[in-house]
Amino acid sequence: MKRPTEILHRKKSNTLVISFEDGVKAELPSEYLRCFSPSAEVKGHGEGQEKLQIGKENVFIDNIEPVGNYAVKLIFDDGHNTGLYSWDYLYELSVNHETNWNAYLEKLKKAGVNRKKN
Repeated sequence: MKRPTEILHRKKSNTLVISFEDGVKAELPSEYLRCFSPSAEVKGHGEGQEKLQIGKENVFIDNIEPVGNYAVKLIFDDGHNTGLYSWDYLYELSVNHETNWNAYLEKLKKAGVNRKKN
């Protein structure tokens, strides 16, 4: 398990800054974290059941709650609060940020959806 050494919520830039023991450091935007929530609402209950998240461009993190020694629960201002972000999942989101984000943007494009960032 890759453990974070630091988790900071930068409200002004609407990002979560996370550093890990092995030196990996990432700045993850709230929109990215919301669109890649590990919740069943986003992931579904099995392969192919994922739900494309639309309209999350201006979502903010309202609160971060620790869950034991293995995860955090992110509470978003759109009411979403069911995903537990394990250390391993946050690490995966960190190291694959660019790849994940580009794949998400491609899915939006194929669905004919334009992002509307304020």
